[in-house]
Amino acid sequence: VRFDVSVVAARRVGNGAGEIRVTLSDGEVLTADEILFATGRTPRSQDIGLDTVGLRPGDWLATDDSLTVTAVPGNWLYAVGDVNRRALFTHQGKYQARVAGAVIAARARGERLDTGRWAPHNSTADIEAVPGVVFTDPEIASVGLTAREAERTGRDVEVVDYDIGRLAGAVQYRPGYRGRARILIDRDRQVVVGATFAGPGVAELLYSATVAITAEVPVERLWHAVPAFPTISEVWLRLLETRRDS
Repeated sequence: VRFDVSVVAARRVGNGAGEIRVTLSDGEVLTADEILFATGRTPRSQDIGLDTVGLRPGDWLATDDSLTVTAVPGNWLYAVGDVNRRALFTHQGKYQARVAGAVIAARARGERLDTGRWAPHNSTADIEAVPGVVFTDPEIASVGLTAREAERTGRDVEVVDYDIGRLAGAVQYRPGYRGRARILIDRDRQVVVGATFAGPGVAELLYSATVAITAEVPVERLWHAVPAFPTISEVWLRLLETRRDS
């Protein structure tokens, strides 16, 4: 990702079906099959009365892990969904709403909040296990850390890759199936901390990966999670075998 240059020209070579050549402001020329221009996101918080509580209309609403807005005293204002900028996904907003609802109910009953890691009043998944899918063909699905993020944050992980197309279940799903799977295993704790899949239908693999990460299932226990044959879920067993054999 480059933030220091801009696109100054883009044209398709040939009669509407050739590659696209993109000229950047620094003179570099890139080629691609397609180009997507994305404008980014801004919060729709202009006309909801933020100025009446000392906040600036149009701003993001920063929260702590209980989804309580930190800039407003009294612990009475909450923000869930994209407006808090924690994890900009519909499913993550629903998750945050469940956590915030539990927080509000606990405070209404005068109970002490349980805000430990993975506790009912902590939106932990926003930080450690955000699942996301790019619904292209093929699909790309990921949750938790990527190898680049692990390296950037100094996490010591094992990276295990497998060719999904080698699975009997993948051939059943689609002849000529092509896809890849990757998991990251924390060397110290011996649990899965990240998973990425690319291939047709891999979005359906994402929930099992999310459960493995949030439950911190020991790798040795995953050996006993038997995938049905022939399904693409067998990739979990093949990943574990690949790690063992390497």
